[in-house]
Amino acid sequence: MTRALAAALLAGTLFVARAQDEPNPLEQALKRMADVYSVLEANAADPVEPNHTFYDGALPAMLRKLDPHSVFFTPGQFEQLREMQRSETKGFGTVVSILPGRVIVLQTMEGTPSARAGLQPGDEIVAVNNIRLDLLTSEQLIGLLTESRRSEALLYVRRLTSPRLLEFRMRPEAMESPSVDRAFLLQPGIGYVRITSFEGETGKQLKAAIEKLGGQSLKALVLDLRGNPGGILTSAVESASLFLPPGQVVMSTRGRAKPNEEFKTSSTEPHYAFPLAILVDDKSASASEILAGAMQDHGRGKVAGTRTFGKGLVQSIFPLSQGTGIALTTAFYFTPKGRLIQRVLSEGQLATSGEGGLRPDVEVEREATTRLRAFLDVSALFTTFATQYVQSHSNITAGFTVSNELLDEFQGFLSKRQVMPGVAEWSRDREWIRSRLQQDILNQAVGVEKGDEVEIQRDQQVKRALLELGVL
Repeated sequence: MTRALAAALLAGTLFVARAQDEPNPLEQALKRMADVYSVLEANAADPVEPNHTFYDGALPAMLRKLDPHSVFFTPGQFEQLREMQRSETKGFGTVVSILPGRVIVLQTMEGTPSARAGLQPGDEIVAVNNIRLDLLTSEQLIGLLTESRRSEALLYVRRLTSPRLLEFRMRPEAMESPSVDRAFLLQPGIGYVRITSFEGETGKQLKAAIEKLGGQSLKALVLDLRGNPGGILTSAVESASLFLPPGQVVMSTRGRAKPNEEFKTSSTEPHYAFPLAILVDDKSASASEILAGAMQDHGRGKVAGTRTFGKGLVQSIFPLSQGTGIALTTAFYFTPKGRLIQRVLSEGQLATSGEGGLRPDVEVEREATTRLRAFLDVSALFTTFATQYVQSHSNITAGFTVSNELLDEFQGFLSKRQVMPGVAEWSRDREWIRSRLQQDILNQAVGVEKGDEVEIQRDQQVKRALLELGVL
């Protein structure tokens, strides 16, 4: 924004104000802003920079008074937003375990840069682009790994069978990351499907996953939406259409600037009729809440877990002059029975009341950790032991289980590292340790998907969902 443009804007504002005998409140407010800017430009100790005054000050401050989600974009920020919408997901094809100061490879996907470079399960990445990882927090590690996927990366890796650090140089490539990433049977006829986000193909992927597990012949399904931040609205509607008859309301939107709108199931194909349980938590938001709320209101499935996040705002993007733009809240989401999804906004002109989010039919907290579990989790001792075990045993299959002898071997492994829990402590967590050890060994020997199956089988919220479905 140039000074000439700013002056023209203010002059136009003053002209509008004078054209009316009794200015309305909007004109009065604009005149006050013009008066303030005129004083600043004439008397401030340093020259007033219009871009800084309006782009970084007046305009963002105005939107903050509406609600926390309405945002002004400078030309650079708006172009960056467009780039993000156009860009494809890139990566190296590696599944890793991230701990404070440590990143350990669990799996490399076939045909990806990491597999071609020679990374192996059990490798520990100790530095990326000459930045040591042991000095970083988990949040910093995630940020560094995310940034490294934008261009060529140099990795320094520690491998148990190598006396020196190994170097790997890789270029990121476009990666397919399905939003329906897990589908397996918890027991005969009882399916489990996890949706991590709602993208363009989510509805089709969900149907394909259910068909793979048995389709209409399934006895019941657990649909996991925990940690799912949402995504594309129409994908949530398409997913709901798999479980509801045609013409059923999935959600509605209500706003001031456009008519209220209902979104209904449109599929003409037979919908699935098996019993359904939906898992949610405090990170389930937006499209996740739409799908779970529709199932709840129509009595189609039991919702279990903890109260959802409560993000029920319709965000619209409006391009403005000179390459700027705004993301503006234009409506609210409601469930079929008219429940407001949006959690309480205590400030701003869009302040809401009530609880917001979805309250599960069955409230189940995640299982509390113990001191021993927490220590073993952050110490990477499971992964270290699993790496050694997998390297010395080449015949591990998907049906692998942890015997009592192997559990004793792991206890001896801990003892050599001065980790010696008491008898009562070990006995209390023994079966959890057995399951977790099985998970880590399968992660490296067979694949993370098989390890995830073991983790889900011990999940207390999944067990409660099965109980509600009458199959446990």
